[in-house]
Amino acid sequence: MKMAIFQARTWFSRTFSTVASHPLRVCVVGSGPAGFYTAEKMLKAHQEAQVDIIDRLPTPFGLVRSGVAPDHPETKIVVNQFTRVVQHERCSFFGNVTLGSSVTLPELRELYDVVVLAYGAESDRVLGIPGEDLSGVYAAREFVWWYNGHPNCRYLNPDLKSSDTAVILGQGNVALDVARILLRPTTELATTDIASHALAALEDSSIRKVYLVGRRGPAQAACTAKELREINGIKDLLIHIKEADLLTTPEDEEEMKNNRIRKRVYELLSKAAMTRASHPSSDPRELHFVFFRKPDKFLESNERSGHVSGVRFEKTKLIGDRPGERMAAGTGLFEDLRCGIVLKSIGYKSIPVDGLPFDHRKGVVPNIRGRVLSDTSGDPMLLEKGLYVCGWLKRGPTGIIATNLYCAEETVASISEDLKQGVLASSSNSGREGLLQLLDSRNVRVIPFVEWEKIDSEERRLGSLRNKPREKLATWEELQKVATE
Repeated sequence: MKMAIFQARTWFSRTFSTVASHPLRVCVVGSGPAGFYTAEKMLKAHQEAQVDIIDRLPTPFGLVRSGVAPDHPETKIVVNQFTRVVQHERCSFFGNVTLGSSVTLPELRELYDVVVLAYGAESDRVLGIPGEDLSGVYAAREFVWWYNGHPNCRYLNPDLKSSDTAVILGQGNVALDVARILLRPTTELATTDIASHALAALEDSSIRKVYLVGRRGPAQAACTAKELREINGIKDLLIHIKEADLLTTPEDEEEMKNNRIRKRVYELLSKAAMTRASHPSSDPRELHFVFFRKPDKFLESNERSGHVSGVRFEKTKLIGDRPGERMAAGTGLFEDLRCGIVLKSIGYKSIPVDGLPFDHRKGVVPNIRGRVLSDTSGDPMLLEKGLYVCGWLKRGPTGIIATNLYCAEETVASISEDLKQGVLASSSNSGREGLLQLLDSRNVRVIPFVEWEKIDSEERRLGSLRNKPREKLATWEELQKVATE
């Protein structure tokens, strides 16, 4: 252990011998798109910046690795750009370092001139309705992590056998990803980087009907046209939408007139409702879009104690007269929908750490253009010096990968302003050297980028044996074993 840390430190000090004697020491927490874009912008804007990216996982790239669906390889190409960032002589990556336990936030702020928190949202919003803790009720995030080989969800083992019906709560892009993975022919998934344990379970799955349930109507559906077109293109998939649900009100028309994306989504849903499979399939699969329903309670199975057997929904109607801001309100009419598994795609949630101001209502760190505020009052005078935020932790879990690019530009602009105005300055803080010493004293086994490259190489090798781009190592033990061999 000591030798490994010593070698890492020697390698880093040798690599960075060309850096100015008083560099600006920057630590970015989180190695997803927000973290990497922040690092890239900092390196470009400040020649004296030395940037360390830390992550609790041994693997970099955040949601690009563990969130993007396996059948979207084109979205993952951005990892090539991120790899170039971390290979910059003034940048480094330290995996297997957890904020809060490996190192605390006050310790990082003591070690670095600038700390940027970009660790995203690794928890889930809850509905707070009866039966939410029944077996068979999962957060969509857990399911996504499971099929993407995230080590935290390797042993999730969702029940895909006891029923032919799955219910997904929510109609955003994550909900559509999950529906697509459940319904797509596994022969098509077999050549993606889907985790092998997930592929085996899906090959054996009994799920043939998926219900995508939303509180509002098709004119308010939260998905994008691209995701919808993709699901419409699944071979031998029957798509069901009740005709009555597609009827629009003048308020809907007004809303769609002002929002081109919403209008396109509505048109695609209407078109899907009219389309029928060209020929009968030997293994028919169905996708049901259900609108104007909100979950009231999860129903427990009579046969299997503690397991979900369905969802009770309350019918809703839209109230309010401002287009784009109408809310779904219950009508007092209920109906039950039977299923064997429920996936809640109702939003991700960020987790606060000790020493970090946090707005629990919004699920973000209070900030002004990325500058962290001491409390949620919004008073711009109450700034946490040297502490910044980017990505979902800054703005909430919204947007696409590229959204983080603009988000990072804004945060880095704030850092640059603070440096210019003398609020921040390069100091004699020990930065990377001090961090490595601290982690060494706590027996934290750091995984630098060169060791991630060993994981990457082994995953590609294993994938090539199965005609896949990679075969992800999906347990902490496997990842650490390959990294340290």
